[in-house]
Amino acid sequence: MNSSLIGKIEKAHRYAQEPERIRLDAIEATFHGGHDDYVVALKGGHWSCTCHTFASHSIGGTCSHIMAMQRILGTMLDEEAKYGAGDAVAAP
Repeated sequence: MNSSLIGKIEKAHRYAQEPERIRLDAIEATFHGGHDDYVVALKGGHWSCTCHTFASHSIGGTCSHIMAMQRILGTMLDEEAKYGAGDAVAAP
């Protein structure tokens, strides 16, 4: 393995230990929930989910799937995406 590639691998390991360097602007994921699979998305600081709870907006435009993603992604989210609710964004 050449020294240039070794250096890049070492740098990647350092970066991976510092997730606060990363800011996610958009993401879409399939979330395997308790009853079905749902698409959870973040775009422009606003979350959406295809689950019934999000669609009903009964608890401020969020759901357990979004809350779990906020917790998992933690430091990679800006303040609005980390703590904000879905703000009634249409599901993907």
